[in-house]
Amino acid sequence: MEEFDFENRIVSPTEIMGDNGDDNPLRPRRLADYIGQEKAKQNLAVFMEAAKRRNECLDHVLLYGPPGLGKTTLSGIIANEMGVNMRITSGPAIEKPGDLAAMLTNLNEGDVLFIDEIHRISRAVEEVLYPAMEDFSIDIITGKGQMATAYHLPLPHFTLVGATTRAGQLTAPLRDRFGVSLRLELYTPEELAMIVNRSASILNIPIEQDGALEIASRSRGTPRIANRILKRVRDFAEVMSNGVITLQTAQTALERLEIDELGLDANDRRMLRAIVNFYKGGPVGLETLAAAIGEEAITIEDVIEPYLMQIGFLSRTPRGRCITKAGCLHLGLSLPDEQDSQLKFD
Repeated sequence: MEEFDFENRIVSPTEIMGDNGDDNPLRPRRLADYIGQEKAKQNLAVFMEAAKRRNECLDHVLLYGPPGLGKTTLSGIIANEMGVNMRITSGPAIEKPGDLAAMLTNLNEGDVLFIDEIHRISRAVEEVLYPAMEDFSIDIITGKGQMATAYHLPLPHFTLVGATTRAGQLTAPLRDRFGVSLRLELYTPEELAMIVNRSASILNIPIEQDGALEIASRSRGTPRIANRILKRVRDFAEVMSNGVITLQTAQTALERLEIDELGLDANDRRMLRAIVNFYKGGPVGLETLAAAIGEEAITIEDVIEPYLMQIGFLSRTPRGRCITKAGCLHLGLSLPDEQDSQLKFD
């Protein structure tokens, strides 16, 4: 059986090698350059302006939504707009309370501390975070038994920006300490086309409007995927159309990359076909499906399923996963034993 490579898929919303990480030149630095997310952007602009007028640091901010929509970018914009420095870490990287304490005590007044995947911090670290967020102080205990000594350390006022793709996994005490909570939504093709044009300009890639819209429409509503596809289509344009991304060049490149008009790649289609061919369209349990295609269940749940469910190709039932009629039609397949499966589609 052919192995799946979900880790480095072009259409994966998670960051992969080649995305340039925090030094990505395509990241906007100012709120005025940030495209899309109008509701979140307008509210954030008000909150930052009010904080600057009061000469205060911005209240703690929680950014949540699917991966690849610009949570890290927004945190950098917050630091730039407020005129302060930003420290970046992630929930799994903070292993001990002492790691967080060292980070907090090295902050300057007004600095932004960005914690990605904040839902994955340990309970012990979270307990230290509570007083730091609320009272701007931490209590450290050194030694053991009779030699134990408690120290109360005041902290500079700072802004914690937490990012998560799973806001529901945050504990209530932590979630309640964020004064600003912003949900980022998937982008429209028109918004993504604007992002593709902006990125092409920065990278000095000649691109026609139809070509930009074609890339945008196959990017799953995610800027990270759109920018990644743009770089790959650029390679085809260099060879096929003198470096200019036209509609025909974009279509040819995306067909060669096996990304269809809805943004599904070969791995998406193989998984859907496996549900039809092996399990008569479902229902099939997550663990069973994972074993059938040779992938971890958590990868399917976090990386593959969300988009397929958003476009109505996959459904979750108490008995397992089912492909929908729309998914079968897209693949050009008919569902085996359709009469027995009719209940799944009513």
